[in-house]
Amino acid sequence: MASTETGPAAEAAGTADGPEADAAPAPAPAEEAPTAAQPDGAQPDRSGGDLAGLEAGLDALDTKVSDRQPWLRTLAAKAVPPVVAIALVLGLWQLAYHFELKDHYLLPSPVDVARSLQDKWLEGTLLDYVWTSVSRGALGFLASVVIGTPLGLLVARVKPVRAAIGPILSGLQSLPSVAWVPAAIIWFGLSDATIYAVVLLGAVPSIANGLVAGVDQISPLYLRAGRTIGARGLTGVRHILLPAALPGYLAGLKQGWAFSWRSLMAAELIVNAADLGTGLGQLLEQGRELQDMSWVLSAILLILVVGIGIELLIFGPLERRVLRSRGLLVKS
Repeated sequence: MASTETGPAAEAAGTADGPEADAAPAPAPAEEAPTAAQPDGAQPDRSGGDLAGLEAGLDALDTKVSDRQPWLRTLAAKAVPPVVAIALVLGLWQLAYHFELKDHYLLPSPVDVARSLQDKWLEGTLLDYVWTSVSRGALGFLASVVIGTPLGLLVARVKPVRAAIGPILSGLQSLPSVAWVPAAIIWFGLSDATIYAVVLLGAVPSIANGLVAGVDQISPLYLRAGRTIGARGLTGVRHILLPAALPGYLAGLKQGWAFSWRSLMAAELIVNAADLGTGLGQLLEQGRELQDMSWVLSAILLILVVGIGIELLIFGPLERRVLRSRGLLVKS
């Protein structure tokens, strides 16, 4: 009896000590302890690392390159291409003169034109011709800005006005400026008013259309945000509309200056009177009357130089500054 009782007990004891001891799990490593405490299906929290990586990427985008090219290399990169182009034009011009594609009195050499400019300089009249035209062009352009800006805003923001005047502005912009000269002479006679009228009629449509195009490119979100903060009427125009439309408006100003300069030359070619003073257009007409091609080409060269100079000194830097302030142009 004792043997029968001790057998099952010993067998049960052997079962409890053997299999349960074998099935007991080994202790987990210290690194995996936090993972075991997470609920089923939970992922490790990596938002801190992702945010740090995002901040590092944004900092890298904002970091400016400190390396700067030597000023000689920068100057060479900007000056060499136009100098090469000018040298090429002068070389082709000299070849045309050398091989007499036209008679020499019809096609003078670059040296002849330079000598004509030197004569005007020594006479002390060259700067007077340039100043007369530049002052007229600047005054006419400023008047065009004063008239074209509110007109462009009115057309851009008032739908009935746009439907009525918009096509007329586009038509006036495509109309050659010289077409206004006969009408202006009839209206105002041979006076400065005729010249300024032609300049206004040539430049105002370009400035107004440029502003209209700039306003059309504004995101509606900006306008709604402006109305939300109370920017309405003239305040909204000053602080929301014009700053947002500035790139397109600036393009219209550049085109308006080009049209005003062309209109001025067309008016000065035809409106010629002793009491008006002599501008570059009138200088060009005098060369035509004297059949002096060196004189004519000198006047054309001065007109070209003034136009390029205004673009490089005023509108080019202004446009780059506006585009760079909006992130549309990056310094190299």
